[in-house]
Amino acid sequence: MVVAVKVFKKTTPNGKLTVYLGKRDFIDHGEFCDPIDGVVVLDEEYMRGRKVFGQLVTIYRYGREEDEVMGLKFSKELIIGKEQVFPMVNAKMEMTPMQERLIKKLGTNAFPLTFQFPQSSPTSVTLQPGEEDQGKPLGVEYYVRVFVGDNEDDKAHKRSSVSLTIKKLQFAPPTRGRRLPSSLVSKGFTFSQGKINLEVTLDREIYYHGEKITANLVVTNNSRKTVKSIKVFVVQHCEVTMVNAQFSKHVASMETREGCPITPGASFTKSFFLVPLASSNKDRRGIALDGHLRDDDVNLASSTLGAEGKTSSESMGIVISYSVRVKLNCGTLGGELQTDVPFKLLNPAPGTVERERVNAMKKMKSIEKHRYENSHYDDEDDSNIVFEDFARMRMNEPE
Repeated sequence: MVVAVKVFKKTTPNGKLTVYLGKRDFIDHGEFCDPIDGVVVLDEEYMRGRKVFGQLVTIYRYGREEDEVMGLKFSKELIIGKEQVFPMVNAKMEMTPMQERLIKKLGTNAFPLTFQFPQSSPTSVTLQPGEEDQGKPLGVEYYVRVFVGDNEDDKAHKRSSVSLTIKKLQFAPPTRGRRLPSSLVSKGFTFSQGKINLEVTLDREIYYHGEKITANLVVTNNSRKTVKSIKVFVVQHCEVTMVNAQFSKHVASMETREGCPITPGASFTKSFFLVPLASSNKDRRGIALDGHLRDDDVNLASSTLGAEGKTSSESMGIVISYSVRVKLNCGTLGGELQTDVPFKLLNPAPGTVERERVNAMKKMKSIEKHRYENSHYDDEDDSNIVFEDFARMRMNEPE
C-alpha cells in the first residue's frame, strides 16, 4: 500500500520563491520538540547575486489592536530563529527524510530550511474575538518567514517574501494514569448547627477534546438549611503572563433541581456529564483556542503542561488550565457552597488507541496530523507526494 504524503506549499507574489512544509502542526513532547523542516525552491536566474534568509517568528498579542493609539503597542514580535537558506552556509547540513525526498523530487534549485523551537517557547493559543472585535486576535502565534535580502536583518519586501503560519501544540502523555481528582468541602452557618458536606470526584485526570467529563457528586446535609439547586460548570482558566492578568470562562454548564430540595438530614448522590467544545462557544469573546488556522479546524485550548521539573505556572505565553466547578444553592440566607476540581484537557498522543479512535470518528477535525516515519520515505517512487497550497490565513496576515 502506497502512503500519500501531503506537503504544503506557498509562493511569493513575484513567483520566484516557493516554500514547502510537510506539516503545519509541530508537537512539544516535553523533552524535545518536533523540528520545523521545510524546503525552499528558488528561480535560478532571479537568484543570481541575491541571498535568501529564513526566520522563525512568534507574535505575542496581549491587547486589542484597535486600542493601540499614539504609538502604544499591545504585541511583541520576536525572531526566535534565523538561517541563511541561499547560498547555503553549511553544505553538510543534516536533513530529515522529508527534506531529502523533496529535494530529490524538486531538483537542484531546492534548498533545506530547518528551525528548532526554543525550549521555553509557549504553545500556540488564540483568544476568540467577539462579534464586534476587529483586527488580529489576542494570543500566541508562530510563522515561518522566507525573504530575499542582503542580510538576515533586512526588512522583508512584500513581493519577494512569504510567511507560513504554523502551530506549536502539546499532546497528552501516552498513559492517563489512575489518579481520580477529588475535592471535599464543608459549609457551616453562623446561627445554625451542623454543616453541608460536598464531595466531587472526576472519573479521570486527563480528558481528550470531545470526551464526556463525568463528575460524581455526594451531598450530605447535616445542617438545618436546605439545598435548593445544583450548578455544574467546566471552567477554562487563562493566565496572560505578559501583563500578569488572569480570567476564567465557563465553556460548559448545567443547572438542575433533580433531587432538590435536599432537606436537613438527607443525602444525595448523582453523576453529571458535561462536554466542553469549541463549537458550543462560538463568538464568545475570550475563549482560548488551540491556535486559529481555520474556522472549522479548531479545539478549545489544551491545558498547558510544564516541562519536566517545572510547573505550568512557570510557563510563558498564555497558560491554560481547566476545572470542574460545582455550586450548591443553599437559599437566600444560606448562600452558596462551591468547590473546584482541576483536570487536564489535551489531544491524545499519536499511536494510542484513543488517537486512532479520534482519527476514525472525527477525521481529525481540529488538527491535521502527519507523522512522517522513515518508512514513508524509503520508497523510490515519488509519485505519492501530494502538494497543497498553503492558503493565506485569515486575520493572521495583512492583505
